[in-house]
Amino acid sequence: MPMRWFTVVVVVLPFLVAVLTPLAVSAKDLVAMADVDAELSDLYGDEAFITIATGSSKPVSRAPAVASLITARDIEEMGARTVMEALESVPGLHVSLSNLNRTRPIYSIRGIHTGHNPHVLFLLNGLPFPFSWSGGTPNLFRFPLENVSRIEVLRGPGSAIYGADAFSGVINIITKQGNEIDGVDVGARLGSFDNRDAWLQVGQEWGELEGSFSLEWRQTDGDDGRIVKSDFQSILDQMTGTDASLAPGPLSTRYKMLNSHLDLRYDDVDFRLWHWQLMDAGQGAGAAQALDPVGRQDDSIWRADLLWNNNDLVENFEFDTVLSYMHLDDDTEFVILPPGTAGFEDGMVGQPRGIIRYFEGRFSAAWSGFTDHRLLFGTGFQHQEMEAGEKKNFGPGAIDGQLTDVSGTPYVYIQNQNRDLWYLIFQDEWLITADWELTAGLRYDRYSDFGSTLNPRLALVWNARHDLTAKILYGRAFRAPSFAEFYADQNPIALGNKSLDPEVIDTGELVFDYRPTFDLQLVASLFYYKIDGLIDTVPDLGADTATAKNARDQEGYGGEVEINWDATEDLRLSGNYAYQHSINEKTDRAVPDAPRQQLYLGAHYTFLGNGSIHPTVNWVMDRARFPGDSRDEIDDYVLVDLTLRWKNLFVRNLDVALAGRNLFDEDAREPSTERIPDDYPLEGRSFWGEVSFRF
Repeated sequence: MPMRWFTVVVVVLPFLVAVLTPLAVSAKDLVAMADVDAELSDLYGDEAFITIATGSSKPVSRAPAVASLITARDIEEMGARTVMEALESVPGLHVSLSNLNRTRPIYSIRGIHTGHNPHVLFLLNGLPFPFSWSGGTPNLFRFPLENVSRIEVLRGPGSAIYGADAFSGVINIITKQGNEIDGVDVGARLGSFDNRDAWLQVGQEWGELEGSFSLEWRQTDGDDGRIVKSDFQSILDQMTGTDASLAPGPLSTRYKMLNSHLDLRYDDVDFRLWHWQLMDAGQGAGAAQALDPVGRQDDSIWRADLLWNNNDLVENFEFDTVLSYMHLDDDTEFVILPPGTAGFEDGMVGQPRGIIRYFEGRFSAAWSGFTDHRLLFGTGFQHQEMEAGEKKNFGPGAIDGQLTDVSGTPYVYIQNQNRDLWYLIFQDEWLITADWELTAGLRYDRYSDFGSTLNPRLALVWNARHDLTAKILYGRAFRAPSFAEFYADQNPIALGNKSLDPEVIDTGELVFDYRPTFDLQLVASLFYYKIDGLIDTVPDLGADTATAKNARDQEGYGGEVEINWDATEDLRLSGNYAYQHSINEKTDRAVPDAPRQQLYLGAHYTFLGNGSIHPTVNWVMDRARFPGDSRDEIDDYVLVDLTLRWKNLFVRNLDVALAGRNLFDEDAREPSTERIPDDYPLEGRSFWGEVSFRF
């Protein structure tokens, strides 16, 4: 039996039988159900709403997408400190490490990822913060969670609304507003690996004026027990007779981070200012997979947003206008190969710098003048530019191995670049009947440097009865080549290619959301996708370089099952299982590194009124090696975490938490290339304590 049918029969069919059996009812029963739907909807009125699927607020179960919501309460209960930690709870999403780019975080959704991972679009309060150089998030990007109200996650294509990079998914981080903070919150956290966190939040609402400010600091020395026994320099030492490798040695994972938000809202106008700064961040396994304890990453983002929303100006119209400007400074020091490597007594050193400027202006109008229709019309403009500089002691432009500033010369890693984009959006949300809703959308994007794309979506949502919703979804998405993939011509790690085409994905999904009681939710989703022209860096024959190419087509299918159960007033259980089977159509082999199976389990138990305990289990399974990789199979791993929390301890508004991560000290590893034979070790067992007070 083919694996896809085995998945359907064994994993999904029993669930569907249990769900659909209650639907064998008479016409008389259906009339009776319709009479009580209104009353039941009041009881289900606490269901969370999201905006990520259409731009308008909808209940998660009825949103025309496969969507997940992580609330501030979820974040607090699981003890998540960063977005990376929180996202591991999402079905079909795994946070891995790049084996190409300094072990930066990789967000693999349903088996879709590459070394730079530009396939997931990150938004902050609904607006992107693109890293034009390589796509995706800025290098070594981490985001703290103390000021996060919720995280909306869309699994599947989102280009019909969001355009480029909404390829395998969209993640929208939404910060707290003044009325959510409603006072002053301060807190601090200390833990293993010399981890030190502190935060301040201030928020208030005064009539039509609402304001909030947050400041978060995070610092860690990293786990020096993440030892790499051999690296790329070890291989070079064997070839050249040198003894320069720093292996065995730890991955360099130290960093300092500052994150601040200001939000001022008056009537229909909202002004936001965001600053994020990464300081002295270690380079993981190194730029060339040779250990680099000296190298560092310094990044700084400033973003200002001005928004206007009005639904009173013209009858049946809702207007949205957005102006957003972002300035990103990226400053890096690499010791690409250590001192003593052949030809470089002081090591092979590179110090690339980049300034990225991004501007977006957009206007949209939603019209509800037609009965049972909500029509959305939108247009927008984006401008991206990158200014590059570099010092290096290798390659063209460098003099006798000395550190040479090649900025403004043909030898810099990339010449200054810019890109303009103009787009149009149309969407119709049509309530066909009380139980059937069709969402149809289309987005046209026109780029200044490689042409245009057209991306449609269709979603049919059926509220089969008060406790069951079914969805059938189709969407197309694309990803534009990044500046690095298109233009880089002096980068020692990967070269660009101006003949690249955009990546394109077509995805079909089937979803069932079943809530047989007020306390129990079961969700099952099936998906199939086809990718044309996936871009990846391919080693060049007879050379030490690699070049970006439309390297492969990819096909994948699978499913996800979720359960959320309030077993008692004090005990809540949750879990999800995800299966994906993705094939590189060029080799007819499984896509490497992505987990074919994932299992996540969580429980939350409240005791003595103010105390709670929250254990989680994360099991990552079945990851394939690259074709031709002779190493042993990648080991599965199981991570067990535990968070204890006491609210109003001793005095009102004083909260305390204790947590353990990887409690059983599992030797968990994420896959590397053969340059680091033993894979990347994850953090060992760790603990932290937290105290916070609310005024």
